[in-house]
Amino acid sequence: MKEHKITGLSCGHCALRLQEQIQQLPGGEEAKVQFNSSKIVLDEKMDMKAVRSILSSENVRFESDGEPTGPNWLMIGLYVSVASFIAALGAEWALNSAYIAILLYAIATITSGYPTFMKGLRNLTKFKFDINTLMTVALIGAVAIGEWKEAALVAILFGINELLESYGMEKARRSMETLLKVAPKEALLLKDGNTETISIEELKVDDVVLVKTGQKIPSDGIVVYGKSSVNEAAITGESLPVEKENGEPVFGGSINNEGVLYVKITKTYNQSALSKILALVQEAQESKTPTELFINRFANYYTPIIMIISALVILVPPLLLNEPWGEWFYQGLAVLIVGCPCALILSSPIAILSGITVNARNGILIKGGAYLEQLGKIEIIAFDKTGTLTLGEPHVVAEQAFHPDFYKVAYSIEKSSSHPLAKAVIAKCRELGTEEIEAEEITTVSGQGITAIVNGKTYRLGNEKIIGDIQTDGNVESVITSLKDEGNTIVLVASESEILGVFAIADEIRTESPAIIRALHEKGVRETVMLTGDHPAVAEKVAKRTGVSAFFGGLLPEEKVEKVKSLKASGKVAMIGDGINDAPALATADLGIAMGKGTDSAIETADIVLMQDHLGKLPDAVQVSRKVNRIIKWNIGLSLGLKLLALLLTIPGWLTLWIAILSDMGATILVTLISLTVLLHNRK
Repeated sequence: MKEHKITGLSCGHCALRLQEQIQQLPGGEEAKVQFNSSKIVLDEKMDMKAVRSILSSENVRFESDGEPTGPNWLMIGLYVSVASFIAALGAEWALNSAYIAILLYAIATITSGYPTFMKGLRNLTKFKFDINTLMTVALIGAVAIGEWKEAALVAILFGINELLESYGMEKARRSMETLLKVAPKEALLLKDGNTETISIEELKVDDVVLVKTGQKIPSDGIVVYGKSSVNEAAITGESLPVEKENGEPVFGGSINNEGVLYVKITKTYNQSALSKILALVQEAQESKTPTELFINRFANYYTPIIMIISALVILVPPLLLNEPWGEWFYQGLAVLIVGCPCALILSSPIAILSGITVNARNGILIKGGAYLEQLGKIEIIAFDKTGTLTLGEPHVVAEQAFHPDFYKVAYSIEKSSSHPLAKAVIAKCRELGTEEIEAEEITTVSGQGITAIVNGKTYRLGNEKIIGDIQTDGNVESVITSLKDEGNTIVLVASESEILGVFAIADEIRTESPAIIRALHEKGVRETVMLTGDHPAVAEKVAKRTGVSAFFGGLLPEEKVEKVKSLKASGKVAMIGDGINDAPALATADLGIAMGKGTDSAIETADIVLMQDHLGKLPDAVQVSRKVNRIIKWNIGLSLGLKLLALLLTIPGWLTLWIAILSDMGATILVTLISLTVLLHNRK
């Protein structure tokens, strides 16, 4: 299958009809016409001439066929039409000539209404009923009863409506396309001491590339030489640069701000984070939400119903009430125009596309419109603890020195260790500017800790078992017990006769977590729940500091799944995690959200991926999704409400063709403009 860019596609209904026709061609069973992204996906063996013929029936063409930026015939036709209409009004007023006026009204009708008229005639021959069919019948009817002025005005207003509708959809598409242009095209490959410019598709794992100032890093890799700040906004949505040096990972598509970086490629471009992001975003464009699917199904019944109502308006008053035929025929034509489903069909896609785009700019990948809609309905959010509400790294949260040599001895013993607890102690000692001295005869005691000689004296570092039978006074015992009761891991430092001090180590809570939990509650999330495999005492401590509504500790992966199931009984549930053990719970929840720097299994299972290594943008994503849902409801209400109001005017016989088209046009313009306000969200 091959993807082709097309131009001239401005109607969702038209896209569905074109897809159905192309699927009837040999080899066209899997063909897709994608309205939101203005693309068509075809089997490479298909008869392209036949495809072009079908596309041309809706004035759609392949962008590669040329003239993508040629004259806008719809705009030109509108200019001629408006000029002719004004001239016709002048002829009526100044020359008092009905014949010249009719001729000019006819020119105005044809120049503005010709594309619609031709489509409508083709549809009538095939008994297909859409807006073009309705408009064609209305124009023929208006001309047949001598309403030339009304016919011309209707054609002009409908042309303006079509133009504005296409501009609105194009605005949303361009916003998405701008997002997709972040992908680098070329790379500077280092080979035998020289650089060679190659396409990013040619890059292989273990290739080393040169990235100069201002250039994009071509694919995911590791810095092997150089130091610079890197802008990762395209991947994570974070605007602040991140410092990179030897041994640190970098994302493809991020920009080198200054200096020179040599990067060893760890993933081919197709496997890179950026490539996966762009693929997810493009797939998300074309996925249909439950609301959209309902609207499309509804529109299939809606148009025939409108035609039946129109026929009843034309026939019932003259036949049963002895009303004049001409007047009610005119009212029936107006009903046809009021019944145009354009605004209703546009109620959802522009808002959905805009919402996906805004979130993608913020580094939040929503894998489909249905998930965006679902996020706006979430009432309960369940969080894994480690790596989500916390950093997932041991950190000294408290310490108590009982002897002046406490930090010096601890640092000397731990500084050569790579154990996670040792790293926490080292970081704390460096933070305090502890004197660096050397330890000798370092020996590991299994299950207890380490013994070593520092300045000729023997010291022990580890858990409570390492101190043996050293006597402790009440104050020391009280401090240790208190720190343990808070759910911390205890690291003691002791000589052969006394305890020098104690470190309390725990997984560090992310500084932003309490504010995020508060913000989620403010955005309408009813309940926040923490699910963790850690000890209940640790879970309670984190829960208190972050402000979650409830917590459950000591859970196995299958028990997390059961908790998610029980939460679903009281509302829509989203689950957020980053580890492989979270994948089952992510799949069980109504909505799975993964941390972007988590495991591949969590990211693949999730419906939404947060490319940042924190939850900072989550409240914003919830707000955007709720706004999108609210806008869709407003749009549906507006489009149907304005039509109902116009239809009620048929009761006293006040409905005119131009009022009908204005009601439809007003609804379409309002729906489009309201939907586009979503794009303004992150410009606040």
